[in-house]
Amino acid sequence: MDNKRRFALVGTGNRGTTMWGKDLLAGWRGLVDLVAIADTNSLRAERARTMIATNAPIYGDVDRMLAEARPDLVIVCTPDDTHDDIVVKALESGADVITEKPMSTTVKKIRRILEAEKRTGRRVDVSFNYRFAPTAARIKELLAAGEIGRVTSVDFHWYLDTRHGADYFRRWHAYTARSGSLFVHKATHHFDLLNWYLDSDPEAVTAFADLQMYGRKGPFRGPRCKLCPHKGECDFYLDLKADPFLDALYEEPSEIDGYFRDGCVFREEIDIPDTMVANIRYGNDVHVSYSLNTFQPIEGHHIAFNGTKGRIELRQYEDQPWETPPEDVILLVRNFPKGKPAMERITVPHFPGGHYGGDDRLRNMLFKPGASDPLGQRAGARAGAMSVLCGIAALESSRTGRLVRLASLMPELFEDEAQPVREVPRNPWPPVGGVELAGGRASPPAGE
Repeated sequence: MDNKRRFALVGTGNRGTTMWGKDLLAGWRGLVDLVAIADTNSLRAERARTMIATNAPIYGDVDRMLAEARPDLVIVCTPDDTHDDIVVKALESGADVITEKPMSTTVKKIRRILEAEKRTGRRVDVSFNYRFAPTAARIKELLAAGEIGRVTSVDFHWYLDTRHGADYFRRWHAYTARSGSLFVHKATHHFDLLNWYLDSDPEAVTAFADLQMYGRKGPFRGPRCKLCPHKGECDFYLDLKADPFLDALYEEPSEIDGYFRDGCVFREEIDIPDTMVANIRYGNDVHVSYSLNTFQPIEGHHIAFNGTKGRIELRQYEDQPWETPPEDVILLVRNFPKGKPAMERITVPHFPGGHYGGDDRLRNMLFKPGASDPLGQRAGARAGAMSVLCGIAALESSRTGRLVRLASLMPELFEDEAQPVREVPRNPWPPVGGVELAGGRASPPAGE
């Protein structure tokens, strides 16, 4: 017992109860000991404690939990906008922290966490489990080996289906103040993958985003699915009773805090976009084209790396109305084979566990003694900050129509790096139809 990490779980929603509760204890019980559970909803915490199969005490207050339970590790699984308060308190109590992504939602909150980590000497890890998926690791190996030379551009497109994508619009994620929008909450995973794959920081972002399906675009709306008069005609109707797990965690507990798990996806107050595109320029001159769509008939993503010597491409299927093999296929295509195959199909089998085995590999990295990290998969607070900043920049650009430099949002994060921050270069090409402006933009001709 003396060698175990004494951890506290803060937040008992789906992710906290499973990934960092039940599943963690089931597979790593010899390495961890759950000493406290904290949640503002006492009934949800009690239900989660039963599901986790623990007798850890329940607290409604983080300060009291830290003072009495004295964990040496705190795992944060609460709504995104609350992460910074909990993380900072945990660090100041002398504990290390694992926080679910995104690490936070605003520049101010990011700064608080980074300053607290530096001040206390404790460590923050961010749960970027996509880095640990076997296929992602294989792609990282191919890039590091120089199989396609220097990467020049990336095409990256993520598809959420009408089950998964719609779920964000039922919950607190649908409000920018809570989640930072899906440019932050969901795309933080994707931006972090890019940062890790390319081993570079994003410098500048331009983006477009809109609400095309959910919120005010809906044909009708109701108070929630359970009470909605349109349930018979709504394609997005969710019956919580059909899912005993969600029903137990959220239905009766909603009487305490008023949080309904089956909120209407057409609520007029929803203020996040559901259709997003962004262009990103990296410090190593890689250009990225990215998109996120939330109401597709398929789930998964497509990514392609274009290099000076070839191309790496992956189409990963997670859910779709046709059968796919229990493996991923990476296509490695060479410009100049020179005795090697012009094209290789590299198969990576799917492994048990969340994210095709990525969740288990992440937990191994964090808890198994002496775990090596040759690919740099373990992500700290700076990685968490950089991915969130990319999302904040994308959202700002989509709302202002301007290119956003990440260094303008948080200069100190870039000043710590060896390479100086570059200005966005002037456009070397002549302007089209107007007069060139500073920063490489062109004004429209008079009268337009």
